[in-house]
Amino acid sequence: MTNAVKSRLFVELALKRIERIERIFMRFKISKMNQKEAMEIADNWKYNDEYAFYDMTADPEDYEEIVNELKRGDNYFSVIKDDSLYGFFCISEDNNNIEVGLGMKPEYTGLGKGLEFVNLIIEYVKSNYKNKTIILDVASFNERAIKVYERAGFCKKGKTMVSTNGGKYEFVILEYLPSQGKA
Repeated sequence: MTNAVKSRLFVELALKRIERIERIFMRFKISKMNQKEAMEIADNWKYNDEYAFYDMTADPEDYEEIVNELKRGDNYFSVIKDDSLYGFFCISEDNNNIEVGLGMKPEYTGLGKGLEFVNLIIEYVKSNYKNKTIILDVASFNERAIKVYERAGFCKKGKTMVSTNGGKYEFVILEYLPSQGKA
């Protein structure tokens, strides 16, 4: 394959990715989380089975952070689709890193919608926080989420123990590497 053909294929793939991202952004709206949205997530989003671990009411510190506007600050964002709360994410900036936490409305989980949701968040972070490495961590038991993150371009970087939900739990640390995405 000649360099010209390789270049053309690279440009075509890049344009397809841009078109896909534009289609995603057109269907969703991202805005700073308001109090009503925070309360809906904190009090009403209940996940099934082992995923109940992610209920905000399972950890008093997480609950307080999302419901308290001062603690939430400008770091929590709502993702709206069809005028309805679809998910959220929060961002914490540290040196050259942006750590992302996220949650999708329980009724949408497990339906193959996670990759699009994660890609939306990645593009938002890349557009608004230049030259930062995106990292996240996820409970080790959550293989479903880990697979989505890896498909989006995250790679496992290690493990850590996190105090949450009244105990200590193992979490996997992932870092976004754009060339790894399979979306």
